[in-house]
Amino acid sequence: MKKSTLLFVTILISFFPSGDLFAKGKVKVDKALEQAARQYLYMRSELQGSNQFPKTYDKHMQRLKTSNSEWWCSGFYPGTLFYLYEDTGNKELYAEGVRMLKLLEPEQYNVNTHDVGFMMYCSYGNANRVAPKPEYKDIMVNSARSLISRFSPVVGCIKSHNRKPDDYVVIIDNMMNLELLFWATQATGDSTFYDIAVKHADTTLKNHFRADNSLYHGLNYNPATGEIKHYQGGQGFSEKSAWARGQAWGLYGYTMMYRFTKDRKYLEQAIKIAEFTLNHPNMPKDLIPYWDYNAPDIPNALRDASAAAINCSGLLELSQYVSGEQAEKYYKAAEKMLQTLSSPAYTAEEGTNGGFILKHSVGNIPSGTEVDVPLTYADYYYVEALCRYKSLNDKP
Repeated sequence: MKKSTLLFVTILISFFPSGDLFAKGKVKVDKALEQAARQYLYMRSELQGSNQFPKTYDKHMQRLKTSNSEWWCSGFYPGTLFYLYEDTGNKELYAEGVRMLKLLEPEQYNVNTHDVGFMMYCSYGNANRVAPKPEYKDIMVNSARSLISRFSPVVGCIKSHNRKPDDYVVIIDNMMNLELLFWATQATGDSTFYDIAVKHADTTLKNHFRADNSLYHGLNYNPATGEIKHYQGGQGFSEKSAWARGQAWGLYGYTMMYRFTKDRKYLEQAIKIAEFTLNHPNMPKDLIPYWDYNAPDIPNALRDASAAAINCSGLLELSQYVSGEQAEKYYKAAEKMLQTLSSPAYTAEEGTNGGFILKHSVGNIPSGTEVDVPLTYADYYYVEALCRYKSLNDKP
């Protein structure tokens, strides 16, 4: 085993308690990671050293679509590079990741978005794990301070979107940014970050979920009273539907909450979301969900590889916090997702797709943006899932 992979295994096992050892998996994980690494070297060549971040690929124009560092997805490309470097030891991947970090550095002071966790922890957090540096710690702590500046004790949540003064919009995606806050408490000893993360998760748990464990993408609170003004469909089909990526954010987010707090209510919520997802009558047999579980044109609705990748990584972690048949169910489901995602149906041929690994993700159908395209966060969570799967199968 490469030293870089051994490092990842050691870190990941420190997150996961010992549990049942599953049978060796069927996913050709080494091949998938090697192919992913070659694709990202190709993407690097497509960027040609620009100061832009890959966003998606326009297959009609046959060119990358890019963004500046302020786009909410800017941290995923360098984060994926560091995961791939960790597995392969390829220094070109590492160098490209470090180059992108310099472009991201100003975002540590960005107080205008809740996505600073995505932007700065997925990138600098992975870089700091691979090769810790004092400046990385300082940048992430500053990023965590920027994130908590958006917290309201009246509402009990970190604001997601900046809209009218009497609006306070919170979306389920925000659960993913809390990992940065837990890290910040561990790094500084300041429990403020931890307490805000817990409060946000508790408020979300109270208000975002329906009786069947589906969830609302967004809620708009009254900032003066903390009362719910109305629910929002957001990127889902409607405010009453179950948006697939939103369900995945919830599954991953509450599994992560249990990792840091060991509070069983978070584990129980993660299990409820997992059961909703895996048992849903509209879940396809290959476990790549339709973009919304209530999309009106199922079975002709678009699938969302990004939701599958997030589900997959979350289920692999969740499988380590439960036992017996339940643990095997989540592990095997994640394995099947990886089998499908790593197949030609979803993995692009090398040297195509602008360097993106996965095809067929769905960004925002209601607004008509990023529909049936590759996306950086789909690649990020897919590679993370491959690394988690590999580490679990390498456990002695």
